[in-house]
Amino acid sequence: MERRKFMKQSLLGAGAFIPFADKLSPLEKNILTEDANPFKCDYGFHDGTFRNLAGPDFIEQIKFGHSQGFRSIEDNGMMGRSAQDQQKIGDTLSKLGMRMGVFVISYASNDALGLTTGKKDWIDKFTASCKDAVEVAKRTNAKFMTIVPGSFDRSKSMGYQTSNVIEAMRRGVEIFEKHNLVMVMEPLSDSPNLFLRFSDQTFEICRAVNSPSCKILFDMYHMQKNEGNVINNINSAWDEIGYFQIGNNPGRNEPGTGEMAYKNIFKHIYDKGYRGIYGMEHGMAGKGKEGELALIKAYRDADGF
Repeated sequence: MERRKFMKQSLLGAGAFIPFADKLSPLEKNILTEDANPFKCDYGFHDGTFRNLAGPDFIEQIKFGHSQGFRSIEDNGMMGRSAQDQQKIGDTLSKLGMRMGVFVISYASNDALGLTTGKKDWIDKFTASCKDAVEVAKRTNAKFMTIVPGSFDRSKSMGYQTSNVIEAMRRGVEIFEKHNLVMVMEPLSDSPNLFLRFSDQTFEICRAVNSPSCKILFDMYHMQKNEGNVINNINSAWDEIGYFQIGNNPGRNEPGTGEMAYKNIFKHIYDKGYRGIYGMEHGMAGKGKEGELALIKAYRDADGF
């Protein structure tokens, strides 16, 4: 009751819940709801997802997203925010009963050589960022942090690079296990120069590290591009998957805009018992408030299994 009261006071007290409500079409009014039921799956949106519907302030977007049934956020750049803003976001999520999804451990850019080299300076940068990430996680009530090992080191064979990454991950879990935190390794499709690109490769590394604090971030957009066969690969990697992200292909937009049958995928993951966050790391096919309304409707459609 107190959480509901907080939500309504915060939304209405900010000026107006939906400033242009009187201008919405009947269809738009049918999409937007002041106190929508939570989705079956826990979808986590980003800063900017509801910029046109709720305004530029991320806190107001969080409150708006909650009113529409979303129960999580994620924020790749959380480590770049001030400690004060991190705390404010964490406090807002706590009051609304929402969860914080992944943020990125920002020790280097994704295309840097990084951990594949095995060099001490990269290990030192990585472990220092892991320690900083612990403090960010405390302020935001986060549990999961994204890690990308870096680019392929052409001076070393695959076996040596894999061993170097395994050793680096072991150094990371020494930090995170004490705090019950999890770094999730993300294979990407952005460039063939990236070392980590496939689910079986990431599974192998996680198995070698052998820790609850080192798991796979299975971004379904990237995995559809790199290897396809998404449901079967989810099944094969299941025991080491800690987190999912969403994006349809082609286009990297919301469910329903590409070739991926997300209603079937969500149902499959849900039926296997996953109750974690699905990060909405994608754009949207439409523009402005119409695009944001279409995104909300797309998630309601995909969640309706």
